[in-house]
This record gives sequence, C-alpha cells and structure tokens, in this order.
Amino acid sequence: MAEHLLFLTGKLAEKRLNRVLASMQPAEFSFEVRNLGISVAALMTADMIKRRLKDINGVDRIIVPGLCRGDLAAAGEYLGIPVIRGTVDVKDLPAFFGRQCEAPDLSQYRVRIFAEIVDAPNLSIEQILECAGRYRRDGANVIDIGCLPDTPFPHLEETVRALRDSGFEVSVDSLADEDLLRGGRAGADYVLSLKESTAWIADEIDATPVLIPDSHGDMESLYRVIDRFLARSRRFLADPILDPIHFGFTESLLRYQALRRRYAEIEIMMGIGNLTELTEADTTGINAILFGIISELDLNAVLATEVSPHACSAVREADFARRMMYAARRDDSLPKGIDSALTTTHERNPFPYSREEIEELAAEIRDPNYRVLVTGQGVHVFNRDGLYSATDPYTVFPHLKELEDDPPHAFYMGVELARAQIAWQLGKRYIQDEELGWGAATPPAADQSSDPESLSRTLHAMTSDKEDFRKAGTTVQASRKRKRKRKS
Repeated sequence: MAEHLLFLTGKLAEKRLNRVLASMQPAEFSFEVRNLGISVAALMTADMIKRRLKDINGVDRIIVPGLCRGDLAAAGEYLGIPVIRGTVDVKDLPAFFGRQCEAPDLSQYRVRIFAEIVDAPNLSIEQILECAGRYRRDGANVIDIGCLPDTPFPHLEETVRALRDSGFEVSVDSLADEDLLRGGRAGADYVLSLKESTAWIADEIDATPVLIPDSHGDMESLYRVIDRFLARSRRFLADPILDPIHFGFTESLLRYQALRRRYAEIEIMMGIGNLTELTEADTTGINAILFGIISELDLNAVLATEVSPHACSAVREADFARRMMYAARRDDSLPKGIDSALTTTHERNPFPYSREEIEELAAEIRDPNYRVLVTGQGVHVFNRDGLYSATDPYTVFPHLKELEDDPPHAFYMGVELARAQIAWQLGKRYIQDEELGWGAATPPAADQSSDPESLSRTLHAMTSDKEDFRKAGTTVQASRKRKRKRKS
C-alpha cells in the first residue's frame, strides 16, 4: 500500500505546499496538508507539534518544514509516528522525494510596462527604434515617446509611425496639447496625460488617454474626469501621480489606495520614476517594494524610466518584479524563494561549503590544478600541494609557486581570485570558471550563474581532472603551448 504522509505547515505556505504536492502526482505516497495554527511555518517547533497535533490515524510519516526546531525524534516517539524534516523551501520538495524540481512559473504577469524614451526629440528615428528594441527585450509592453518642454519635435509623427510599423505599441507623453494631438493623429495607442481641463483632446483622437489630476493632489478633479469617461464608456487609465520621498511620497500612496477603493474596476497606472530616479539606492530593491504595493492595490500599468545612470536597468527589473509578485499572489505566498533576479548584490545562500568540507575535499586532490572556493571565512585555494585561505588574495598569491613562470595561468588565477574576493565581500555565490551572477542588473545572456547544473559541475571538477570539467580557456591553452615549446 502507498505510504500516507502528513505535511505540517503554516498559513502563509499552505496553498503553495498543496500546489507543489499536487504537481507531483501521481506519486508513491498519498498525502494531506495541515496548518498547525501558525502563520509562518519556520516558527514551528517539536514541542508545538506534540501539543497541537491530533487525529493522526492512518498517517505513516509526518513531514515538517526544514527550519522546524527541536527534537523531532522525541516528537516522533511521543506521537508513535516518525517525524521528518523536509526542505527549507517548499519548491525543493520534489528533489526531497528524488524528483526533478519544478521551475517557478514566471511566464505570467498582470502589470503592463510603459518604458519612456525621455529625450526622444533629440534622437533620430533610428536611435529611437534601437532604444525601443532594447526596452522590448527587457520586458516593455509600450514604448512611451517623451516630449520635452520648449523643444521642437518635427519628426514626432514619423517616429510614431515607424514604431507602429515595427510592431510596437506607442504612447506619447507631453505637457503640450499640440504634441498629444499630433501623436494621437499619427496613430499612437496612448497619450499621457489628460486632465479635466484638457479632456477635450480625447474627442479629437482615438488614442487611450491616461488621466491625471488637474492640479497636484486634486483628487476631486480626477474623480470628475474619470466619471465623465465612465459615462461615455471610453477606455482610459488613471494616475494620481507618485511623489518622491519627503515630497509627499506616503500621501501619494494613499491616493492610489483611495482611487482603487473608489473605483474597483478601472485601470490605474503608476509612474515609478519619481522613486527609482530620485532615490540614491539600488533600484532592484525599490522596484521590489513598489511592485509589492502595486500587486496589493491591483494596479494595471507602470511608467518606467532609465534617465539616471544608477537606474539603467529599471525596465528589466520592473519586468522581473511584476512576474515575481504575480507568482507570489497567485500562490498566496510571500515573495520569497520564487526568483533571485532582484537580489543582485547578495544571495540567500552564498556559501554552500563549510571550511571543514573544503579541508576534506582538499585532502582528496592529487593533481596540480588549483581549485577556488569561498566560505563565510574567506577565499580558499587548494591543489595537491596544500590549502591556502585568506580574505585578501594578495596574501594567497605568493603561495602559488607554479604561477611564477606561467603568465597565462597567473592571469587566470588573478581573475578568479578577484571574483572570489568580491563574492566573499558581498555575500554572493562563487563558482569557479563562471562569471558572478548579477541578476536583473545585467542582461540575462550575461548571467550564467543561475544555471542549476553549475554547482554540480563545479563539485565534479573539485575531485577530477580540470580538463574533464570544461574546455580549456585561452589562458590555459596559452600556458600549455608555452610548456610544450619549452620542452621542445
């Protein structure tokens, strides 16, 4: 008969746990899931299990969260059923049962991204198309053409048509009525931004307008123009305007909340540049928080910009953030353990090896190839001749005697030790022969560290000839060539 397993969890992980277990069916076991009356599963203890768990007839084993504290053997003896720690993260349960883990589904999202080309009047059509292509690759749904005050834009119509002919949805953003009319008549899909006093523009064009208050913070004017468009069954988006920190940020968030409460079904946009551009902090964290708010308020679109150099990947980050928040909301879970793209400078588990494990591994090495690993204590370099550890690569390098007459290999080790030191300093995962992973901060093609096979390949390399691990790079090839030439 199939084994019957009881999985204990908390409120926040219950729905997600059920979904993961259901995805594993048919399985060699039947199961049931119980919320032990706590919100966070990690707070579960062995004593709590003994006190709260009742009615366990027919259960063969009890699986508890990996972070559950206490003496599980004693709990199992008390209950008469084995109590086993499962995985720390629910998504890893398939591997716990010897199956392939299900990759998180990040294919879906709800929020549309308008990516603004802020200096479009000063760019050629070719430059605008190039920028639009990059934004589309980074996840943008609509290309926003930003017009500048008192700056002529003679090629506005041609720009709109060129983008439309290239398959882009287009919006035109301007404070000048004439620019909005020109853009709309040229075929723009959206115009930003109409007020109560300029709502007449919508009668002249087919573009969908984004509505804003007539004056800053004047929600009554926004409500009136919204009601006018609703009465006419005309599509629109509304934006109460997000303010920068210390210039009304918190109050502006409350305006979005009030708007959503008043109009449950309308489409709402948030322009996020006032936070990403005007806060000197990594935009990955800012985007994560903003999209959490956007998800809770059920907003429909954002206007993203990449003006400041520190916000140069804001569109790509917004794409990851909207997908992660959608997945978390879909599974009724915390936005954790879904995707690491927004943890660009740190990682949840940066150091998979302990110093003791590295010492054990180093003792098995029988060849001269140098291996590099990182722990919380520093950088570790080893081959058959010894193990050297430090937080500063300069103190390790003098011990690597074989590099003295081998410039290519010395260059290679210099690069690897520099990467390893950065990984140790920031708390990032280091894998020898791999570039450090920077998540959403770099284009996906440049970030290979998320490859799930990388760690196992590296572990294989630690105990085998390096030439079996990966095709020799240019520095290693040059090193061998020099040695062969010297022998001949």
